[in-house]
Amino acid sequence: MSDKGDKEDKPKKKKGGGMMMKVVGAIALLGVGGGGVFGLVTAGVIGGGGPHEVIKVDNNPKLIRKGEEDPYAPVAKEGEGEGGGAGETDGDGGSEFRTVYYNFPEDFTSNLRNSDALLQVNLSASTRRDYRVVLWMKKHELAIRSALLIAIADTPEEDVISPDGKGRLQKRLTATINKVLTENEGFGGVENVYFKSFIVQ
Repeated sequence: MSDKGDKEDKPKKKKGGGMMMKVVGAIALLGVGGGGVFGLVTAGVIGGGGPHEVIKVDNNPKLIRKGEEDPYAPVAKEGEGEGGGAGETDGDGGSEFRTVYYNFPEDFTSNLRNSDALLQVNLSASTRRDYRVVLWMKKHELAIRSALLIAIADTPEEDVISPDGKGRLQKRLTATINKVLTENEGFGGVENVYFKSFIVQ
């Protein structure tokens, strides 16, 4: 009997031991497999791209259509008309986007390059973007003023006499303002610079 009991016990131990090995093996495979899947997901191979995926949001000033409300424009006081959009004053022709102008409060006066002549101009800048561009021009007016004076001082006298030269100066001044805004705010947004007065002495 004891021989029979020993024989019966031994196979049971083998079965139990084999079952235990299978369970441990399955857990190990799940651990390795799960770790591998986790690694693939983290690396961005499987799933939503993992931590390396960066979603960039465009937070630059947006173009504002005529009649559309500008969320950054100041609220108009009673009797002054609309603050955000141009409203009923918009025409049907031209661009579909409204234009806002910023008038620099003081004149710009500078010598011209390699000349005794002086140029005195009063400037206005335009944008079709939201009102943040105007707010940025006000905020960085000192830096813009300094950069514009340097650009004017680097202008030859021939450029302030001819219409083509004045056009080139307008483009350079526009680029100068956009450069200052881009350096300080990450975006320019000025469409053009206009001369309100232009005196060469």
